Amino acid sequence: MDLKVQVIGSLRPIIAAPGDDVILPCQLEPSEDVRDKTVEWSKPDLKPDPSDRLSRVGYVHLYRDKREVPDMKIPSYARRTALFTDSLKEGNISLRIANVTLADTGRYRCYVPKLGCHSIVKLVVEPRSVEAWTTETPLHPKILQTPGPNDDTGVEGGRLYLSVPILGVFGCIVLILSVGLRAYLLKLRHQPQTVS
Repeated sequence: MDLKVQVIGSLRPIIAAPGDDVILPCQLEPSEDVRDKTVEWSKPDLKPDPSDRLSRVGYVHLYRDKREVPDMKIPSYARRTALFTDSLKEGNISLRIANVTLADTGRYRCYVPKLGCHSIVKLVVEPRSVEAWTTETPLHPKILQTPGPNDDTGVEGGRLYLSVPILGVFGCIVLILSVGLRAYLLKLRHQPQTVS
């Protein structure tokens, strides 16, 4: 029985801050060599450019005839996107976007026309706030590569969010100091006093 090939992307949004480099994960299941196939990455919600007389499709990244086709690319993505060409033979069609901006936020469609399958990956680019900081997705310890879309890493959407409210930190410090001060005062109160 022949299994139908599917494109598997991330079910959770990929979260990034402006200036970050991100990977939009996409993998063929079962794995299939796509080095000789066309791979299209586009933004389906992007309206056509009214200054483009031909109303041609703009791609975030287009791989055809075993190479990138830069003249079909949306200008704002020029020299910022890449596929992992060494991994195409294993069906890894993930897209790397360098130096993301707020304008990069949106849905991305990964499509392999010859296989008739696609997946949508959502990217959210938002400024880092004072109350939260992010850390890069850790490398998968077993295979020393970025985790695949089905790996359980405990990282949501490619980012690990750790929230540290500033007032909470100061509140903890004040609480610790007040407990320590109270214990010290109680100790002084219960010490026998010497009369001279």
